[in-house]
Amino acid sequence: MSTKRQYSLPSCNLILEGIEDVHAESADILSGQLPMSILINAECHLLKSNQKLSGGSVFLTNLAYAVSNYAQGFLSGLFSADTDKTTAEYPQVSISKVPDQHLHRLTLQPQPDQGEAKTEIDITTVELFDLVDAIDQFYADRSVLPNMTLELKPVSKRYRKPEQPLSERLTPIAIGISSLAFAAGALFMIPVPKTTPTKSAPLDQTTKTQPETGTQNQLPTKEPGQN
Repeated sequence: MSTKRQYSLPSCNLILEGIEDVHAESADILSGQLPMSILINAECHLLKSNQKLSGGSVFLTNLAYAVSNYAQGFLSGLFSADTDKTTAEYPQVSISKVPDQHLHRLTLQPQPDQGEAKTEIDITTVELFDLVDAIDQFYADRSVLPNMTLELKPVSKRYRKPEQPLSERLTPIAIGISSLAFAAGALFMIPVPKTTPTKSAPLDQTTKTQPETGTQNQLPTKEPGQN
């Protein structure tokens, strides 16, 4: 009996169609479905790019290996010789960095004698890690193709880019410190400007007296004999 499993992420969906294992002793506890033992078709839908890749078990294995190996190198900064290497069996799957862009080119190369064209899809970093998450969910689901495993080898330190020598890394710091010391010494060499005390004007302690403005009004005196 055919069955389907889907692993959905915001920008990527991984859909697997296969045949149930009728001889399995127990079904999945959550879904109640029997384990999927044979894969018929695998589809990878990239929603933002509006693209789809599909194939059988070889396609799914090669896709998982190429994407997971590339993501490991992308996160660690250590890309081994196998990162850009295409898988041996067809359809071959590879992924590489797009120069001068924040994109990753996912390439599907079909078998040459089939007459199919090569497929190239430029995906964003968000789509890349959603695809990685979908693949991780698939391998964590032991009710789907339990015999399919993914083995990733840790990247050797010999692929690490040579670091800048210590003397070259300390040169800018030494130049900065010497420049700061030179500027501080130049400040001490500047003469301190002399200040001359200013004489304060003496306060005028004399008080002015205001003249009296009030006058007495004298009545004219009458002489005797005048009315």
